[in-house]
Amino acid sequence: MATGTKRIKGISITRPIYYGNNALLLTGKKANDSDHTHKWTVAVKGFGNDDLGYYIKKVTFKLHETYPNSLRTVEQPPFELQETGWGEFEILIKIHFHSAANEKPVSLYHHLRLHPYEDDISGQPWPKDRPVTSYAYDELVFNEPTEVFYQVLSEHNALSPNLPVKKSKDINVPQFSVQLEHEELDRLNAAQREVQSQTATLKQRMVAMEQEGHSIKP
Repeated sequence: MATGTKRIKGISITRPIYYGNNALLLTGKKANDSDHTHKWTVAVKGFGNDDLGYYIKKVTFKLHETYPNSLRTVEQPPFELQETGWGEFEILIKIHFHSAANEKPVSLYHHLRLHPYEDDISGQPWPKDRPVTSYAYDELVFNEPTEVFYQVLSEHNALSPNLPVKKSKDINVPQFSVQLEHEELDRLNAAQREVQSQTATLKQRMVAMEQEGHSIKP
């Protein structure tokens, strides 16, 4: 059994995560209620049944200074924080790992989003009972992990990424997946081909204009 902090050379392990928030408009408020307009949840999550707790010790969320106890700590999964408010602001998210990892904390920045700023996918106004979501995909990369940390990841079948193959059918769930990755690559390749095509067309026009200019010289 591995017990030390000796690192395994030539090994790199990637754990995919996503982080961000969802927000829902508060309704049915009374006149004497606070001026908060939304309830929201900010979170760091894994994919599938990966609760992250076997390698993440805690996650801290630095909120706007107007919140009481603005530095919040969550020490067990799910690594999420629920609050209410009326304004958007940047949240500093810091991920701390268990001592077996012997890794420094990772800092992420997320701009809390409360409003849709767009219509829904059908072109209709955003439904008041539909959450607004804002999530980003990221990967935690452990280069040359310690022997004991490698064993922990191995015991949780976490030596290779577990990104979902297909996008979720639930529109309120982040769509990060192998399918989405392929779709993004296809869009980038299509855009590159379009740029190359337009560049070639412009070059042909320039050559034609130069030839025409030579032909009309006295």
